[in-house]
Amino acid sequence: MAYNSNKDLKLYYSIGEVAAMFDVNESLLRYWEKEFPIIKPRKNARGTRQYRKEDLENIKLIYHLVKEKGMTLPGARQKLKDNKEKTVNTFEVVSRLNQIKEELLNIRKELDAE
Repeated sequence: MAYNSNKDLKLYYSIGEVAAMFDVNESLLRYWEKEFPIIKPRKNARGTRQYRKEDLENIKLIYHLVKEKGMTLPGARQKLKDNKEKTVNTFEVVSRLNQIKEELLNIRKELDAE
């Protein structure tokens, strides 16, 4: 996943920034906003979407279910509706395991280079 979490200092992100973080089209984010009630970006007076960190976390979870696990939108929506907490916990464990795997591969490359 192309999600970049190094932007933790900002309070709000534009739809373009969020689309770039996840390497998806802005139209997909607008569509997911209609399909998943947990995505609720704030809109300013001009109607410009302003995504918060909470929105990014929800989008990351939906991205994982739909793009990485291959679930249908209705399936992902039902999974989040039935037990969002368990889904989030499982996702966090899988994400951490992938980080550890990546770190171990980097260590192995460094050791092989010596």
